[in-house]
Amino acid sequence: MLSLAALGLLPACTLIPQSDPVTLYDLPAQPGESAQRGETTSDGPTLRLATPSAGGLLNGTRIVVVPTPNQPQVYQGARWADAAPVLIRNRLIDAFQEDGRITRLTHADTPLSADLELTSDLRAFQSEYRNGRPEAVIRLDARLIDTRSRELLASRRFTQQQTADGTDITAVVEAFGLAADRVAQELVDWSVAQMDDQQQRQPQSR
Repeated sequence: MLSLAALGLLPACTLIPQSDPVTLYDLPAQPGESAQRGETTSDGPTLRLATPSAGGLLNGTRIVVVPTPNQPQVYQGARWADAAPVLIRNRLIDAFQEDGRITRLTHADTPLSADLELTSDLRAFQSEYRNGRPEAVIRLDARLIDTRSRELLASRRFTQQQTADGTDITAVVEAFGLAADRVAQELVDWSVAQMDDQQQRQPQSR
């Protein structure tokens, strides 16, 4: 009787759905250049880089695609290796480090004080179809804040698009990487300019 009961359970076991295989993708990066475009000083202000905020599908690991306007979907069987805001934050940290003009840099996960904070909202991190071809779109709204007074010193929207070489997910991921590289470098240049401007204003305000 026990044998018959065990046999009766076998068909039920086969009804358990098998999970589809998922391929993880990191955000590709082109080799950066140590710019040193301006004078670097070790006694400059400390900048804390906050992880961008995001909502909905942009706050997870799903790779978002918008084949039809206003109808976001996700690529099946593919995910980012980390949440999209974390990928962007890590790319920004790498860009600041490779640039080298801001030496006193930290991020939100480290319990260190900072003079200035760079916060941002990730408004777009998706593939959009234009004329039948996927295009990686990244849109980041950045704000530079004085951590002592909580004053908003400057803000700017950064937007980049990169058409993929093909429609397969690998080509789309490569396009995301190129767009992210350009957003990161633009944000670094803007941050350096804003921090230099703030330092020049300090003696005048005393």
